[in-house]
Amino acid sequence: MTGRSSNVGISARLINAARRLRTEVGKLRFGPPVTHVYNPLTYAWVPYEAYLRKFCAAPKRVVFLGMNPGPFGMAQTGVPFGEVGAVRDWLGLEFPVGKPVREHPRRPVSGFACSRSEVSGSRLWGLFAERFGGPETFFAEHIVMNYCPLAFLERSGRNRTPDKLGPSEKAALFSACDRHLRAVVGILRPEWLIGIGAFTAGRARQVFPDGPVVIGRILHPSPASPAANRNWAVLVARQLRELGVWQ
Repeated sequence: MTGRSSNVGISARLINAARRLRTEVGKLRFGPPVTHVYNPLTYAWVPYEAYLRKFCAAPKRVVFLGMNPGPFGMAQTGVPFGEVGAVRDWLGLEFPVGKPVREHPRRPVSGFACSRSEVSGSRLWGLFAERFGGPETFFAEHIVMNYCPLAFLERSGRNRTPDKLGPSEKAALFSACDRHLRAVVGILRPEWLIGIGAFTAGRARQVFPDGPVVIGRILHPSPASPAANRNWAVLVARQLRELGVWQ
């Protein structure tokens, strides 16, 4: 990896890049079946900025890339895969969180008071805690980021993922998210960009078809995936060893 000797302003540069992304995606509009759009980079900015300041002061060897906020994860805490217990108890972050401009009655945002657990976040951070012990050891070389900062909800409250948006909506959204991903990689200079699931691995390959990072993929921890419900942590640890990311 290059650039490890110059760490000045890394977290500040990431924060500025996130602010640009927040502004760009804030201008976008989405139609049915999407009825509500949550942008944690606005109402949950304080914990997200704290996450970057605390854990992104230096380059990273590995960037794990998630898709977008889950309704009981980043949508509540502002942290990628931000299951409340993991963010508060393992990452040591807890801050006031506001409300989205339009809140879906079936998906209220209560921040760190949220009583629902996000299984994906619990599994992901649980794997890292089990392998590395304290967060300082994990974050010495790794970071978890999201490709898209927005959560999309249908009238029923059902989550709609970015890949299911209309063509013109995806084009505008992906353009902004691709720019941000390029900025993140340019700032952190990772050796590995690991897509958490097929979607983000695919976006990473679109954005970086010829380097400078090696792109890999791990199984997404969502309980909606039958494979993820069969010893997800064991399977993913094996995938990372086979890739050469972990020993």
